[in-house]
Amino acid sequence: MRAMVITPDGALQDAELPTPDPGPGQVLIEVAAAGVNRADLLQLQGHHPPPDGAPDHPGLEASGRVVALGEGVTRWQVGDEVCALLDGGGYASHALAWADCVLRVPDGVSLVDAAGLPEAMATLWSNLVGVAGLSATDNTGRTVLVHGGSGGVGTTAIQVLRATGAVVFTTAGGPERVERCHALGAYAIDHRSEDFVQRVREATGERGVDVILDVVGAKYLQQNLAALAPHGRLVVIGLQKGSTGELDLSTVLSRWLSIHGTGLRRRPQQEKAAIMADLCERAWRYLDRGEVRPVVHDRLPLTEANEAHRQLSAGEVFGKLLLIP
Repeated sequence: MRAMVITPDGALQDAELPTPDPGPGQVLIEVAAAGVNRADLLQLQGHHPPPDGAPDHPGLEASGRVVALGEGVTRWQVGDEVCALLDGGGYASHALAWADCVLRVPDGVSLVDAAGLPEAMATLWSNLVGVAGLSATDNTGRTVLVHGGSGGVGTTAIQVLRATGAVVFTTAGGPERVERCHALGAYAIDHRSEDFVQRVREATGERGVDVILDVVGAKYLQQNLAALAPHGRLVVIGLQKGSTGELDLSTVLSRWLSIHGTGLRRRPQQEKAAIMADLCERAWRYLDRGEVRPVVHDRLPLTEANEAHRQLSAGEVFGKLLLIP
């Protein structure tokens, strides 16, 4: 099979590798597309290693057709069109997935574009519903701030939150990105020229928001606390602007705030399987009904993975980049 392997200098190179056989509980997918994520960039830098036993080449999500079944797999059949959350190895013509981390392609979504769903949906759902305690069906009256609204998680989170009735604020860089986030249903704030704390507090009558989903990290720590309503929850899922910051605990205590930090890739397999099962049961309906759609910035050949990483690192991407074998 073809795969983009990591070179000693931290780039990606086209290579031929043996096509793997699925082990017990696994399926082999002939990849139609692979999603590109910031975690892939971190892996090339040596900061986000794959779990034990996972392929060394990157790729945390893919879509395609099932071409082989491992022992004990009964839910899927050869020929099924699916998308999957992967431990790694999506940047290839074939990829292994645990059968319980595989989902059907939603109604109305192309097989290729479905590659942009598993990582974003699993991340936002496990954090907004699982950690932050939002409802899977009705968030009327709840307010949420999503940082990085122009990213893969952000564009999807805006749509899911709006589909469940939440009032969504988001930050993005520049007028064009702000306008596109607004078109998705968010009150968008240009972090380059506006104070998101001021905007949020003005819009909520100085109350603040119930939940913040943050990919920025240390740079926004104190501002995030100031933007939260009493009993609000800050969920940190990324550290794009630093990992170390000062925390005023008096703010946390006096306003009953909660701070959570989570990751997805290195969760135990059972936890990831439970997240995917919950997506199937309670979240996939929004995709089937057309209320949520993957926002795809571009679809590039697999051999242009280095260019995809350059674009993502440079902040040029709105939504998801997909690689096509």
